Amino acid sequence: MAPRDRVGMQLRDRPEWKSKSRPVTFRKEVSVAEAVAVMAARNIGAVIVVDAGDRVEGVVTERDILIKIVGAGRDPKATTLDDIMTREVKVARETDEVLDWMRTMSNERFRRLPVVDAEGRILAVFTQGDFVSYTWPDLLFQAKQLAAATVARSYGIWLVLGGVLLYTLLMVLVLRAL
Repeated sequence: MAPRDRVGMQLRDRPEWKSKSRPVTFRKEVSVAEAVAVMAARNIGAVIVVDAGDRVEGVVTERDILIKIVGAGRDPKATTLDDIMTREVKVARETDEVLDWMRTMSNERFRRLPVVDAEGRILAVFTQGDFVSYTWPDLLFQAKQLAAATVARSYGIWLVLGGVLLYTLLMVLVLRAL
């Protein structure tokens, strides 16, 4: 794990980053049946749809297959990933902060986060399960760092408030002495 010298832990600082296997990707022209076969063989819940440059175009999840293929009575051999993929995919950079994405994934109710390089090429996929191991000590450390950064940024305000408080106390003592 990288040194904790910044306010938030980056995605690449998570222990899972080093052990992440290459995400399973397909082009959008591939049939749903072909993708399902690979998903079943690898025991994974989603595939990333990429273009020829390995840039993310969409995601197909088990839920997509269940609702858009099984539930709709469509033929998975005659249906392409392009027909059922989620197109508006949130993607992260490896330098993004973990807590920001934990919050976003929870609030927006999605479970898979593709991580891309500067050109949008897929590097990894983080899941909510990867964040479950985020321990209480990690969270407490993050809260402490955030509080320290907030106090440091507003140092001038604290100095003024402390000065006003000290002046008030001194005035009370002086007036009582009179």
